[in-house]
Amino acid sequence: MIKVIPFQSLGTAKHGWLTARHHFSFARYYDPARQGYPPLLVWNDDEIQARTGFDMHPHDNMEIITYVRQGAITHRDNMGNEGRTEAGDVQVMSAGTGVHHSEHNEESVDTVLFQIWIHTAQRDVTPRWEARSFPKKTSNTLIPLVSGREIHKDQHPLYIYQDAAIFAGVINQGHSITQTIEPGRHAYMVVSEGSVTVNGHEINERDGVHIKDESEILISASSDAEIVFADLPILS
Repeated sequence: MIKVIPFQSLGTAKHGWLTARHHFSFARYYDPARQGYPPLLVWNDDEIQARTGFDMHPHDNMEIITYVRQGAITHRDNMGNEGRTEAGDVQVMSAGTGVHHSEHNEESVDTVLFQIWIHTAQRDVTPRWEARSFPKKTSNTLIPLVSGREIHKDQHPLYIYQDAAIFAGVINQGHSITQTIEPGRHAYMVVSEGSVTVNGHEINERDGVHIKDESEILISASSDAEIVFADLPILS
């Protein structure tokens, strides 16, 4: 089963400094047919104006992943962490027992990012935050940026407390990659740039696609494309 969620159909919230597009129900946007694909609960496509951002606010017991697509974001929290994550890089915050943090665009240009929330499998851990730079050119392969899966340990992704992984990579026009989906798992994928086909289904820029009951998918690039791919357990 391959279900395409067109970008034009996403929930939209405009706050002046922030334009947010919601793949799933979030805040004031509610659609009973779009409640996420547990443990994936939130996938927001955010555009944050220069010199603005999210002021200090709390979270707990959630794995919060930020993948920066354009510009940069600066993180600060009440644990004393501070860091700047730029385009192509990723940060992870395991909120655990509770953390207050801010995310500001301190650049002179707008920042565009994906904010992804994954439900934790281990509650009330000590909160933590990490960020890491990844290779900007990963042509025709997807690499795990974030994972709580033992099989990815040797590739040193950022850790989350869930049997899930976030991959990213670039597929050059005319090239294809094959992605295996293990039994008992499903996936959610967003094309952050360009366009592809997934087992023959056309996926345009910033569209989402849910993949279930498919043992293998063929992702073919109609143009140079950047892919962000969530590998998820099916929760009972």
